[in-house]
Amino acid sequence: MPDSQPLAGLAVVNTRATHQAQPLTDALTRQGAAVFHYPAIRIVPPMNPAPLDAALASLADGAFDWLVLTSTNAVESLAQRLTELTIRNTLPDSGIAIAAVGSATAEAAARLLGVQPSLVPDEFRAESLAAVLDIQPGARVFLPQSEIARPFLSNALTAAGAQVTQVTAYHTLTGQGGDPVPQLFWEGRIDAATFTSPSTVHNFLKRLKAEGGNGGMLVDVAVACIGPQAVDAARSHDLPVQVVPTEHTIGGLVQALCEHFQRIV
Repeated sequence: MPDSQPLAGLAVVNTRATHQAQPLTDALTRQGAAVFHYPAIRIVPPMNPAPLDAALASLADGAFDWLVLTSTNAVESLAQRLTELTIRNTLPDSGIAIAAVGSATAEAAARLLGVQPSLVPDEFRAESLAAVLDIQPGARVFLPQSEIARPFLSNALTAAGAQVTQVTAYHTLTGQGGDPVPQLFWEGRIDAATFTSPSTVHNFLKRLKAEGGNGGMLVDVAVACIGPQAVDAARSHDLPVQVVPTEHTIGGLVQALCEHFQRIV
């Protein structure tokens, strides 16, 4: 009979930003894991909000045919800035077409913006989103992203003939606080580390090195990446990726981690 808590007795590092860490922590804890927090990233508003503010004003005036959301951070940033600017959220009644890169982003859009994206690809990545977007030449597309977002989606939309307004909705910085994870690595007390985006990988290693650690600490640790982009980022740093879920969600990541440890017991 399978263990009801397959992660019991195991220590797992959660590298998500502080404001987004709890759902993953809760899911890991339900499976018996001891979770250590080590925020690899933190999300802050753009240093120059003027382009975002102008785009949001245009959005409220119905100037776009499509709103393309590529992360929950983008959704949260839009909702926060609309509130700060006291711009009425007209999205629920505007008839604008909305696409989201994945189920978590779609859920955030429903919760924070009051809209249900009509298009979510089966595989939660920019390439899959671009493949299913039916963009007509001349379509006006609003694409709010991080300043470090890959240009792939913007380039693909432009190549399809869209008029793309791409703006920086938020900045991604190295995280702070949390548990003494470098020391825990040195003591051999970490069994797994989870990564939910390329930026969590890059900034985790940046922070780890600044605090006396290095990527070699993960050689004997189960490196779990939520999807292909995080996998690519991890492998670019020679991290030994062992866990990748078929469903690129928090639930899928935890399930894949459970299955991994059940196999090696």
